[in-house]
Amino acid sequence: MTLTLDQARTIIATARAKGREAGMKPLSVVVLDAGGHVLAFEREDGSPSGRFAIAFGKAHGAVMMGVPSRRLGEMAVERPHFIAAAGGAFDGKLVPVAGGVLLRDATGALVGAVGISGDTSDNDALAGVAGAEAAGLTAEA
Repeated sequence: MTLTLDQARTIIATARAKGREAGMKPLSVVVLDAGGHVLAFEREDGSPSGRFAIAFGKAHGAVMMGVPSRRLGEMAVERPHFIAAAGGAFDGKLVPVAGGVLLRDATGALVGAVGISGDTSDNDALAGVAGAEAAGLTAEA
């Protein structure tokens, strides 16, 4: 299965709705396919323009390494040289904090990632999980 544009739009809409419902700060949400390519992006009113780079780095690092960005943060503590080298290998497109959520289909295959930036990293991840589930995918945060 591949990640569709309709699923990406559902992920974004639901993540934004979750953010509003929970009183989160304005979110920037990007959805990438399994190759790390942008399928869709939205930046809420009031979200600084630099949030795209952070959201993208969370999702890109997660999908390229096959682990949620929260785990990349743990790895940065355990093996800082490795994460620094991976960040260099990905031209800096790796942000090792929560908010980069892997997206898996019903078979468990990795189909992409959602990256969110705007509130606390934990809240960003919660919004990403809500979006993934609404799109019929399994979230790995």
